[in-house]
Amino acid sequence: MTDTSPGQAPSLAPGALGPVGDQPEREFTVTARTSGQMVRRRFLRHRGAMGGLAVLVAVILLAFTSIGFGPVDGWWGKDYTRTAPVVDGGQMTLDLLPFVDGDGLAVGEHPFGQDNVGKDYFALTMRGTQRSLIIAFVVGLVSMLVGLLVGTLSGYFRGITEGVLMRITDVFLTIPLLVIAAVVSRRWSGAGIVVLGLVLGLVVWVQLARLVRGEFLSLREKEFVEAARALGASGPRIILRHLLPNTIGTVIVNVTLIISAAILLETALSFLGLGVQPPDTSLGVLVSVYQTASMTRPWLFWWPGLFIIAIALSINFIGDGLRDAFDPKQTRVRA
Repeated sequence: MTDTSPGQAPSLAPGALGPVGDQPEREFTVTARTSGQMVRRRFLRHRGAMGGLAVLVAVILLAFTSIGFGPVDGWWGKDYTRTAPVVDGGQMTLDLLPFVDGDGLAVGEHPFGQDNVGKDYFALTMRGTQRSLIIAFVVGLVSMLVGLLVGTLSGYFRGITEGVLMRITDVFLTIPLLVIAAVVSRRWSGAGIVVLGLVLGLVVWVQLARLVRGEFLSLREKEFVEAARALGASGPRIILRHLLPNTIGTVIVNVTLIISAAILLETALSFLGLGVQPPDTSLGVLVSVYQTASMTRPWLFWWPGLFIIAIALSINFIGDGLRDAFDPKQTRVRA
């Protein structure tokens, strides 16, 4: 029994049940996550991005560890420059169909076959993959630096600076990308793959510059920028501390797309004879040289083509995951 008095609410005796039953009160702890943690969690939960990242890492490891890179030797015993007698018409010894002769996934001496002069085609394909990847990542780095510089200066300082830089950008936009790349690569293709990547990077920065400029035009009028300016912050400090961190998502996503496009651009230029020059090779060179063998020895055409598709698709999937991760509308994260 509980004692009650007029005008006083009844009090519960010790041990009596409360209005919510006999369940004890639960304490909930809310852990605040930073924006970087939210981006990382969303990216790691993106299945397509994780699959693309796994494929890209596997291709990079296979290409650079198999035949080695620079002074470091690889685990594959054959060199891409060494010729040997053509065995069985250069047939590939990698058996992907176990019901043919019962040797499923047998590697053999030349898993990708041999080319016309007896070179091991696996070593050639790995060499081409190395060169194409290096060119693509150099293009991505150079285009990011140039696009950031042009977009930042034109979006923040406005006036004459914006007018001059945007007119230069418009000139690049009016000329087809492949035409510009073909003209400049014809002059620099024999200087090495790094120089070729630098030259191509100076061509494909246009879209990134326009995107960065649009972001800066929007952000420079925000209250936090006005507050920093009122407190006496200089222009470079406002750009580095307040504006660039808020555009990093757009930059990263578009750089991944540029790298993917650079793989296809290098392939197209090498196919036309304007990219990597012999005696070196790339995936585009291999596709160009053995395009006529697609009916008689199709594996010479398939293998470099498959690596081109795998690299381009994996980078595109990574870009999709980064875009979703940096999207501020993506706020739902599982506990």
